Amino acid sequence: MKLKYIAFSALLAVVAAGTTSCEDFLSKNPDNRVELNTPEQMQMLLVNGYTHGNIALMCELSSDNIVDNNAPNSLGQRYNLPEYGRIDNEIFAWEAAESDNAQDSPTMLWEGCYHAIACANHVLERVAEFEAEGRGDEVSAVKGEALLIRAYHHFLLANLFCMPYRGPELSKSLQGIPYATEPETTLSVIYDRGNLADVYDKIEADLLEGLPLIDDASYEQPKYHFNSAAANAFAARFYLYKRDYAKAEAYANVALGGSGAPAISQLTDWWSQSFTSSTQSVQYWISVERQNNLLIIPTQSVFLRHISGGSRYAYNGEGGDATYMSAGPSWTAAGGFHPCWLGKLYINGEQDYGAFGGNLLEMFEYTDRIAGIGYPHIVRVEFTNEEVLFTRAEARIYLGKIDEAVADLKVWDDSRKNGLASSYDSEFTDLSRSNIISFYGTNDPGHGIAKELHIDEVCPSDKYSVTDENEPFLQCVLHFRRVHNVGDGTRWFDIKRYGLEYSHTIGASRVETLTMLDPRKAFQLPAEVLSAGMAPTDRSTPVGESDAIFVPVQRNVATVK
Repeated sequence: MKLKYIAFSALLAVVAAGTTSCEDFLSKNPDNRVELNTPEQMQMLLVNGYTHGNIALMCELSSDNIVDNNAPNSLGQRYNLPEYGRIDNEIFAWEAAESDNAQDSPTMLWEGCYHAIACANHVLERVAEFEAEGRGDEVSAVKGEALLIRAYHHFLLANLFCMPYRGPELSKSLQGIPYATEPETTLSVIYDRGNLADVYDKIEADLLEGLPLIDDASYEQPKYHFNSAAANAFAARFYLYKRDYAKAEAYANVALGGSGAPAISQLTDWWSQSFTSSTQSVQYWISVERQNNLLIIPTQSVFLRHISGGSRYAYNGEGGDATYMSAGPSWTAAGGFHPCWLGKLYINGEQDYGAFGGNLLEMFEYTDRIAGIGYPHIVRVEFTNEEVLFTRAEARIYLGKIDEAVADLKVWDDSRKNGLASSYDSEFTDLSRSNIISFYGTNDPGHGIAKELHIDEVCPSDKYSVTDENEPFLQCVLHFRRVHNVGDGTRWFDIKRYGLEYSHTIGASRVETLTMLDPRKAFQLPAEVLSAGMAPTDRSTPVGESDAIFVPVQRNVATVK
């Protein structure tokens, strides 16, 4: 079947104006729809139900992973390097990113998510008709995938364009994003953003309804869809962000296949491989054959061009020292890097980062090879066993299961050493409670690795809190996740959840500091959406200062025993 263009929601119409002909798109009602007559046709449409937007540029440049090379370094040196685009300067300074609506921009993130949601809603509308005819069993798996798609993309939108979730009551006072549940055929609809509490309630409802319906046998290649493991991985992440740690652990157990520490073979063995090119490196990283890869999504992105090749912004200085160049509780930084990076940063003399190839390397799809035009792609591994392992470890720390959490973290730590030459043995010790406490507690590891944790102020809980006992282990999870996920943008979500504070030095002397509940932690909506009449994100009013429950927690990590 040759699919026609479906009629996207008015949420998308204003965004599409930035990338298609405005006159052609808006001159008539978009009523030229796909006919979905069979479950197979519905599943074909859901192939387009995964965002083509990549969060990496917006989230990494906003995070503490990247520095401005034109700012003075530790030796007082500074450079005069060009940025790839003006949008880089806006993002790094936590300003509204308005100068571009192409790849990696807020426009593409917004449009990509709502495109996916529109596909899901068209399928769910047809599913309801099948159910009314008593044929619900035929479309149950399709319904499950569509509900997971709708839940996940609203979850992404909420974590990009809203403040962090603050619990069921405080979140009622925070701006949400429109939760689209029906196909839209009317133009010029003004949508209410609602509040964040309602958005999370609707995400949870879709998640819980869709999860039991997922059927891996319905997919030709499950890892390009919300398969059972990926759906449970999403559920674990969702409840981690809600601070419902018992549920986060439970869903992580399902995703990992049990409650015990997984085998090293369940994690990537990329670290022990030898590659002759960066292309070979990334193909191995994103392969469906790798057991650790749970959900793989191709996106349109040129992120690597923004932060490589002598660019102004890069993983240098303190950003590099806290990620691929960092020491850790059980390893030293041999030659300035974790030993597992050695031989991976530059492959055959190529001047791109092979080590980052898995998350960053661009793969170009030519539409005309003679003209040299086409679409640049970065393939994201959206959920992995490693990410689930970190989620479970974090949940277990709050649940008081420190030994089980350390066992999980040790599997990840051991996987990065597995297969390395014996000459590196002196660089390692086994991960343990004691060296975690020593590295993150009694000794300051420096480089911004261990920042003060404010999750209890951001999302207060009457059951869980950061304590002197559990903080070193939480710092360890955050550090390991940061190291493993460098380049995929998810560090930004940890920054928001934990209320982490840090500064960006911009150019010769400008310093911008991001505070615990800084309103700039919510990205501004795309200019096209604002011009259509949707309420802008309030990025100027401090959040939480008037909350009665807002009481800063003071801790001294140096006293941890």
